Amino acid sequence: MNREQFLGKVEGTQEALRRFLVALCCGDTFMADDIAQETFIKAWLSSDTLADASRFRSWIFRIAYTTFLNHKRSERTFSGYEDAGMVAAADSADSSFRYQALYAALDLLPARERTSLLLFYLEGYSVREISGIVGASQDAVKQYLSRGRSHLRGMLDK
Repeated sequence: MNREQFLGKVEGTQEALRRFLVALCCGDTFMADDIAQETFIKAWLSSDTLADASRFRSWIFRIAYTTFLNHKRSERTFSGYEDAGMVAAADSADSSFRYQALYAALDLLPARERTSLLLFYLEGYSVREISGIVGASQDAVKQYLSRGRSHLRGMLDK
């Protein structure tokens, strides 16, 4: 894939990828932008490994998800589900953003549950496509979706 083809593909997925990362980062737009930038750099450096250009969108989402996980691993902060109702908005989140409670609850979900929910409901990916992005079986993705919905329901009903 040459530079012009890559840039064309990036332009076509940039908005959806950023929306996904902002949600995945629970409203932290600075972190989302950093991860997006790192994702596009990694994608460009490994663009010769993409055999089917029609799969660019799921391929770049996979890179973004892996980059997000690596970033979160380096932070190593943990909270319990029961604390979700008492969590104030993160300092980096826009305090006027209307989805603040949802972002706070999403932040407490395990990464695979959060990612599965966001890809399914926000981006419209199928269970099969999500399984390729998160590197899990389709049955596992169905379980992540079910558990994630259950956890969110419990946290947001408080």
